[in-house]
Amino acid sequence: MKTISKINSILFLLCITFGFAQQTPADKQSKPIAIVGATAHIGNGEVIENSVITFADGKLTNVADATMVKMDMTGMEVIDASGKHVYPGFIIANGTLGLAEVNSVKASVDLSEMGTYNPHIRSIIAYNAESKLVESMRPSGVLLSQVVPQGDRISGTSSIVQHDAWNWEDATVKADDGIHVNWPRSFTRPRWWLGETAITPNEDYPKQVKELSDYFNEAKAYLAGPKNEKHLPFEAMSGLFDGSQRLYINADDERSITDAVNFAKQQGVEHLTIVGGYQAVNVSGLLKENNVSVFLMQVHSLPALEDDDYDQPYKLAKQLVDAGVLVALECSERMNARNLPFYAGTTVAHGLTKEQALQLITHNPAKIMGIDDNYGTLEAGKSATLFISEGDALDMRGNRIDHAFIDGRQISLDTHQTELWKRYSNKYENQD
Repeated sequence: MKTISKINSILFLLCITFGFAQQTPADKQSKPIAIVGATAHIGNGEVIENSVITFADGKLTNVADATMVKMDMTGMEVIDASGKHVYPGFIIANGTLGLAEVNSVKASVDLSEMGTYNPHIRSIIAYNAESKLVESMRPSGVLLSQVVPQGDRISGTSSIVQHDAWNWEDATVKADDGIHVNWPRSFTRPRWWLGETAITPNEDYPKQVKELSDYFNEAKAYLAGPKNEKHLPFEAMSGLFDGSQRLYINADDERSITDAVNFAKQQGVEHLTIVGGYQAVNVSGLLKENNVSVFLMQVHSLPALEDDDYDQPYKLAKQLVDAGVLVALECSERMNARNLPFYAGTTVAHGLTKEQALQLITHNPAKIMGIDDNYGTLEAGKSATLFISEGDALDMRGNRIDHAFIDGRQISLDTHQTELWKRYSNKYENQD
């Protein structure tokens, strides 16, 4: 009886696994493909109205104006995209996709580790390539994302993944690209449940900044000295000081951003990105001078302060772009990550051109994350990670994707949501 019970349990688990598993990842590209006639949005600000795009073995071989070149397409699979648009795959910055599935199911949530300083915690190890949330990004053109740990002062190390894989090893585009720090808050927001109404200074702010500075100094001293015993957290920080990793600091107010930039300079950190950056425009000169980029807070947000313009979160991207700061849009809220292109579209309504807005979710995040040699734009020699949309992909009315490719592999655009849509569409269409 015990044996039969065990067998039944195993079969039950297998049924659950197969019932909820993601589609099988696509096979490698087997023959050259040509996309002809589409308006190609290169991702770097350029547009080709009548394009011809070819790719083989997962790499783009030609991106050209169809009126200017003649090309032999014998042996190629030709996709007629006349009247449609081609874009590079959109990229989520500062995301948590694949680290949590259902908030109320503790076993499916792996966002953070205990402890204050965790630079050695690698988010990629916890990444679930079969997440239904990851799967649901693809029909919006979101094909890559940065997987970022959450936590205390130093939350850990992020990696970049593509959204069609068997496991985290297959998904990895760039492992351990940077370390994420939550900067101490210089002000404390009122706790309404205690009857507080005013923002107050954080009296522990200088102490908390010093503690973080001390930790960095200890790490540098360890890395420069004899290593009698291996210290994993300090070992993990070596890339910040030799330039191979980026430091991401979550900071929003003017003082915090200024202190974070000066902190990075004092510590000898070469690459810094501010995450959030609500008041970054107030110190845009400092950011530009020190080559500091910004992962900008979600566009669809309310103003943080009473005297802010009602549309400040909407126009902040335009203000920073005009100031010469390298900006990308972050999307830490995984449930809304599929709306990333529409967040970019909102910035168009508040001053940016469509191609500038496109850069916020393609070329710019790729440059900041250090994957722009292969992703972020449609250029010969780069990865064939792109999609075809019937209309403007930054507008929810035009974002209707019929083909998508990751590294040249044509991926499925089916998801749990599309399956339900088809199921119930058939049910009600067939009723008299």
